[in-house]
Amino acid sequence: MSRDTRVAKRYARALFEVTFAEGKVAETQAELRAIAEAFASDPALNKFVSSPGVSAEGKQKVLNGAFAGRVSAPVIRTVELLIARGRTQLFGELRESYEQISNEALGVADATVYSAFPLTEEEKAAAVERFGMLTGKKITIYNVIDKSVLGGAKVVIGNTLYDGSLAGKLARLEKSFERQA
Repeated sequence: MSRDTRVAKRYARALFEVTFAEGKVAETQAELRAIAEAFASDPALNKFVSSPGVSAEGKQKVLNGAFAGRVSAPVIRTVELLIARGRTQLFGELRESYEQISNEALGVADATVYSAFPLTEEEKAAAVERFGMLTGKKITIYNVIDKSVLGGAKVVIGNTLYDGSLAGKLARLEKSFERQA
């Protein structure tokens, strides 16, 4: 784990503790996503924030003006702190770390479902129910189309892979034949 990742996790943990106490964890996740999208969609904003020619106070004023009323005080203070300490490049990692910390604390898990075709709403609901019971967490489904699975699906939750794909079954069958030969 890099030093930047550790630092970003510390910022994320501190922000989580504040927002958890206020009961605003989900709102903070949405606010962090909105800020990340603003940075991703506007290269000029990135250039401005990373510019050594603009003072930290100037950057803070512009960002406060841009996000005032749309972002809570703890998030604004966190962004101001990143700017003041010259660590704006950590924002993406901070957002990811915050989501991991808050999801774990709230019993939420992301499930990436790889399937050859898009899942129907009924299939998504069935996956949410089945994997929710299996993990004991509230599941959020992200469907990724991957023609290499051939049929069925592969589901990744955290570091665990559940392989119910046709390609996976064929691979296991091939290994079985190799062991017997």
